[in-house]
Amino acid sequence: QIMQATGLKVFDVEEIPTHGGSLRVYVTHADANHATTDNVAAVLAKETAAGMLSLAFYTGFQNKVDQVRLDFMHFLTTARKEGKRVAAYGAAAKGNTLLNYCGIKAGLIDFVCDLSPHKQGKFLPGSHVPILPPAALAEQKPDYIVIFPWNIRNEIEKQLSDCRAWGGKFVVAVPKLEIF
Repeated sequence: QIMQATGLKVFDVEEIPTHGGSLRVYVTHADANHATTDNVAAVLAKETAAGMLSLAFYTGFQNKVDQVRLDFMHFLTTARKEGKRVAAYGAAAKGNTLLNYCGIKAGLIDFVCDLSPHKQGKFLPGSHVPILPPAALAEQKPDYIVIFPWNIRNEIEKQLSDCRAWGGKFVVAVPKLEIF
C-alpha cells in the first residue's frame, strides 16, 4: 500500500535470515517493465495466513512486547535480590533497544562484552552499561550472561561455552525469556 501510494511497486522479495528473519524488497516505478516474481505473491500469502492484515495481529504484538519487558525486568530484579551477577554479551542495537524500552540502567546489568575494540571502553547509550572485552567474563564470572543478539544465540553459546565451568548460565529475553 505504501508503494502504491507513492507511485512505486514491489516486483520481487527475498526472505533472508538477518536479525532472525527479514525481507529484502525490490521496488521500481509503477510504470516500469519489471515482471513481478512469484515470491511477492508467496510472501503476501504468508502474511495473510499469519493474520498480518488485521489490526488484532498488531495489538497482540504489543501484548507480546509488553510481556517480554515484564519477564526480563522480573528476571533482572530477582537475580539482583538473590545477589547474582548479570552481564551481557554483544553490544548490539537490538539489545540496547531492549534495555532502553525496559528502562534498565547500569546496576541491573553489570557490564556487556563485545568483540569490537571500537565499542570497548564505552557505554551503551541510555543505560550507561559499560562495554568491556570478552575476557571480562572469565575475570568476573557472572552468574548469568544475557545474549543480546538472540538471533545468533547458538553461535554465541558455543563461543562462550567455557562460562559453564563456573556455573554461568545463558539468558535470552526475546522472543521469550529463556535461561539455559
